[in-house]
Amino acid sequence: MVVILGLTGVFGKMISLEAIHLVWYRMGIACITLMIFLIFTKQLKSFSKKNFFELLAVGGLVTIHWLCFFESIKVSTVSIAVVCMATSSLFSAIIEPLFFKRKLLSYEIIMSIIVLIALIFVMGAETKYIMGYFYGILAALFGTLFTLFNAKYIKKVGAAQITMIEMLSGVLIISAILIYKQDYMVFTSLISLNDFYYLAILAILCTAMVFVWMTEIMRHITPFSLIMAINLEPIYSILLALLIFGDDELMSVSFYIGSCIIIGVVFLEGYLKNKQ
Repeated sequence: MVVILGLTGVFGKMISLEAIHLVWYRMGIACITLMIFLIFTKQLKSFSKKNFFELLAVGGLVTIHWLCFFESIKVSTVSIAVVCMATSSLFSAIIEPLFFKRKLLSYEIIMSIIVLIALIFVMGAETKYIMGYFYGILAALFGTLFTLFNAKYIKKVGAAQITMIEMLSGVLIISAILIYKQDYMVFTSLISLNDFYYLAILAILCTAMVFVWMTEIMRHITPFSLIMAINLEPIYSILLALLIFGDDELMSVSFYIGSCIIIGVVFLEGYLKNKQ
C-alpha cells in the first residue's frame, strides 16, 4: 500500500493542472469508481443519514489535506512535500491521546521536538521553498485528523462507503470554491490525454483502492500504527522523484541529513511502541 502511495507525489508533479483542479478530478474519478463498485455489491444505501452527513464533514478534512499536499508539490518539490508528511506520526502522537482519551507519552513529545528541530534545519537549507514546507506541514496535520476520524467510523460503516462519501464531499466543496471564484475550467474544458491517463491511475489505483485499503486496515491496527507505516512513503517518493525528474529534485546535503533524522525518529518511535 505504501509503495503505491509513494507514486502519489510523482503523479502530482507530472500532471500539469493546478492543485485545486487536480484534486477535483482525482476525487471525482475516485468517487465514480467507488460508486460503481458499491452499486454492483449492493452496498450503496446501507448506511444511515447521520453517518452520511458526518462523513461529508470528514471529507472536508481530506480535501484540505490533498489541496495542501499538491500545492506543496507545485510550489516546491516532491521531496519537500513528502518529508513534511513524515511529521504526521508526531501530530498523531499529540492528537491521538486527546482524541481517544489516553495518556500523553513523554518520549513522543521529545521526539516531536527533535523532528521540529530537524525540519527547521532542513528549511534553513532550502529557504526558497518556504511555502512548500508551510503547505506540506498543513497537509500532514489534516491527514492526521481525517485518519483519526476514519478510525472511529470504520466500526460503523464499510471502508468503501467511507471513502466514496469523502470523495463526494471533496468534489462538492471544490466545485463550490471554483464557482465562487468564477473558475469554470473543470466544467467547460477538456484536459490533455497525458493528464487524463495520469489522473486515472492516481484516482483509481492511488486513491480509490489505497484509501479503501488504508481505512479497512484500521479494523486491525491503531491509527498511530497506520500513520507510522505511511511514513515509509517519503523514502519511496524521494527515490522515485530522483529517478524520474533528476536534477529538478536534487536538494542540498543539509536537506538529506535533516530528512534522515526525521525518518529515523519516526522508525525509532515505532520501535519503542512495539517494545512497549
